[in-house]
Amino acid sequence: MPRRNPRAQEEGILFPAMGRYLDRILPPRDAVLAEMEALARRDHIPIIGPACGRLLALSAQLIRARRIFEMGSAIGYSTTWLARAAGPSAKVYYTDADPQRLAQARIFLRRAGVLKRVELLLGDAIESFRRTPGKFDIIFMDIDKEQYPEALRLALPRLRRGGLLIADNVLWSGHVVRRAQAGDRTLRAVQEFNRAIYASKQLFPVIVPLRDGVAICRKG
Repeated sequence: MPRRNPRAQEEGILFPAMGRYLDRILPPRDAVLAEMEALARRDHIPIIGPACGRLLALSAQLIRARRIFEMGSAIGYSTTWLARAAGPSAKVYYTDADPQRLAQARIFLRRAGVLKRVELLLGDAIESFRRTPGKFDIIFMDIDKEQYPEALRLALPRLRRGGLLIADNVLWSGHVVRRAQAGDRTLRAVQEFNRAIYASKQLFPVIVPLRDGVAICRKG
């Protein structure tokens, strides 16, 4: 999961005032999620936040997802939302390259009561995805943005018909509206990804301007 400006993350990134408003009206989270949110604020760990967490959970419930792959999981915040929403028969694949983050995630997932439905994979998310066989109901992407175009090419054949490809940070703090400079590989990758999902004949995408932009794409 990429490093982001911690202040931008705390303020909702695209629309700070709107982000603060949503945070005020959202129902309180349980002790585990609240502790994860506090840890993310303190240590500047990028997480999707509760508004996006609810969007992930709703998506999983609507399509009755049972097999979910996360590319980029950090301390397991999004993993917790997905695993809870998908239910006890689900399998959620967690990925992170940092052993310390994985150890933190294991503790949180156990406390959240979902560890048994999560497989923890240490290492590069794309390589972990390559090594994990089968198709998925949901593939959630929250890795380094330069990897998004490659991740899309790999993910699309592995997504079942009617499944969802979900990607975070697709508006990149609003910078997607400007022309990428030659050396700005991250912005170029995000723009390439966004063009690709809308050009795909297999996907029906919608970009939701929540926080830093969430792309939700249904495979037809």
